[in-house]
Amino acid sequence: MKRIWMATLLAGLGGSLALAAQPLIVYSAQGYDRAVVNAFVKATGIPAELVDSSTGPLIARVEAQKQHPQWGVVWFDGAEAMRALADQGLLLKHFEPKVQWNALGRDVVPADGAYVPVSATFAGILVVNTKVIAPAQIPTTWKDLLKPEYRGLVGMNNPAISGPTYPLVAGLFQSLGGTKAGKAYFEALKKNGLHVYDTNGVTLRALFSGAIGIAIVQSSAGVGALLKHEPVKLIYPNPVSLLPGDIGIDAQASPQVISEAKKFVDFVMSKAGQRVMQTGDPGGDSNFYPIVQGENPKVGVTPVQGIHFQKVDPLIWGPKESAINTWFTNNIVH
Repeated sequence: MKRIWMATLLAGLGGSLALAAQPLIVYSAQGYDRAVVNAFVKATGIPAELVDSSTGPLIARVEAQKQHPQWGVVWFDGAEAMRALADQGLLLKHFEPKVQWNALGRDVVPADGAYVPVSATFAGILVVNTKVIAPAQIPTTWKDLLKPEYRGLVGMNNPAISGPTYPLVAGLFQSLGGTKAGKAYFEALKKNGLHVYDTNGVTLRALFSGAIGIAIVQSSAGVGALLKHEPVKLIYPNPVSLLPGDIGIDAQASPQVISEAKKFVDFVMSKAGQRVMQTGDPGGDSNFYPIVQGENPKVGVTPVQGIHFQKVDPLIWGPKESAINTWFTNNIVH
């Protein structure tokens, strides 16, 4: 009987230890995510496992797992997509880390605490190859891109795949006065020879090769190109759209996973976490604007002062993302 009791006890302990060893699953589309996850594990002792992909596939994966989520944290750029997930009841609400937001941070914190903004960039700027476009011919406005001299020279990402690109599209729709005007603008861009690629990296490779002369990409990617001494000039048309990098927590997760996920957010927002973010992807996502007081962007990141930017309302444009992305794929990509 004693041996049976001991075997039962050990089996129970084994199950508890197995439960305790379950890693926090982090779905992420950030360039520095592996460095951050590794640093989090080292700092806290909490096991974590990264699933890294582009934003579009990650969102599709989260939605496909509605009934049985296999993630604890999801992290990508774009409040619109986070709002869409929150509206489906997939994200934990009413959580906000104990930090002091700066002006950019206060602008992007959701009222219901359904996700946590942890960084900011701009959804789309113009990165101009100065070997293709002469200095006197560099465009300065969104409307300039429709001019005949830029025919076939403009490229951008596909918003159905690239996380930063739907906020760019939604921002242009918003600044132009709505969906009808926005669609007309992109149709005109297509008629002028617009190229559409999957992600920032592919679009920038086309730019550097001279296949295009102007890339519309996330500001962090543009700054990365400049820091690598590529022959580029960065243009911030009026307006560019503020793009928060957001973290969501699985609403259906166990109390243990939710606790670990909150600790992950706390680490990301800490000085140590912010340092890892600023060093983990120096040619891309590390070139962000911190949104908590006391933190500064990397040297080389364009000062935010003087940039005319807008906030894209996720409550309006989040629910429209699927329909607009489908329209873009059917009418602009194809």
